[in-house]
Amino acid sequence: MDFRSDNTSGVAPAIMAALASANQGTASSYGADEITARLIKRFAELFEREVAVLPVATGTAANVLALAALTPPWGVVYCHADAHIATDECGAPEFYSGGAQLARMPGEHGKITPDTIEAHIGGAGIVHHCQPAAISLSQSTEAGTIYTPREIAAIAAVARRHKLALHADGARFANAVAALGCAPADLTWRAGVDALSFGATKNGAMAAEAVIFFDPARAAELGYRRKRGGHLLSKLRFLSAQLDAYLVEDLWLANARHANRMAAKLGAGLAALPSARLRHPVEANEVFVELPEAAICTLAAQGFGFHRWGGENATCLRLVTSFATREDAVEQFVAAVGRQLTRP
Repeated sequence: MDFRSDNTSGVAPAIMAALASANQGTASSYGADEITARLIKRFAELFEREVAVLPVATGTAANVLALAALTPPWGVVYCHADAHIATDECGAPEFYSGGAQLARMPGEHGKITPDTIEAHIGGAGIVHHCQPAAISLSQSTEAGTIYTPREIAAIAAVARRHKLALHADGARFANAVAALGCAPADLTWRAGVDALSFGATKNGAMAAEAVIFFDPARAAELGYRRKRGGHLLSKLRFLSAQLDAYLVEDLWLANARHANRMAAKLGAGLAALPSARLRHPVEANEVFVELPEAAICTLAAQGFGFHRWGGENATCLRLVTSFATREDAVEQFVAAVGRQLTRP
């Protein structure tokens, strides 16, 4: 039973079928195909407005291309200290933007607040300093929590006041939308988000994400950045086919709802056990639980997959569920933890 990441799951059958269908016959290259054209229309319907859409193969590509278009080389991007762009992208945001800096900020349960952002913004108009340029949120966060539309709007107000762009890293955007039950537009442009990295790989795709700009005029240079950065696939229809199938009949939300349900069940089961403490609220598909070292070692020896969160000696585990997580796997893990915690 593997709870290491939602990246460890396979491909949703409907998406695999779409890839097989896209493999029939020939199609125009570099995004000039019918599937990509259909996908752009589908995204416009999903977000209830015209949007600029660039399919890419990785979440890192989506994040860094979006931020590079929003941030000059002398810019500053404000983000949570644990944000993926700050901890897990090997300097790619700085590289693709030509040198922009990341300002890492603290915040409980993976979130940054308007007050924290205000306290960190500085140097505007001073030629010796990098200039405030953008704010980046993770939705859902690295702690598995979710920004509500009201929270995003409050941060967007700070962004507008300081003339900053607002970006959302939506690697797990589906989980947030599914959990809140709101329209995708409510979590993005209606709340003040300028650009979204729309994730699919963690939620059933093979390898497909999208850069979405809610004002197409601001995305004028994105195509060139994608090509120059090596992220324009010649057979782009295979990326678009995944995303298209992902959105058809709300597969993306069905997959996310299942993952969220499994995480809620896992979190509730663990919270009820003695000596187990949840570090963050369980709002999407990630569970962070602190357990005794002896219990962790035994669980690892029994073959359960998980990550120690905070280093190899940490006693906090990150457990991630996916569209493919089985309910009996959750029950077996909770039972195994319970046996360890109730041993005489």
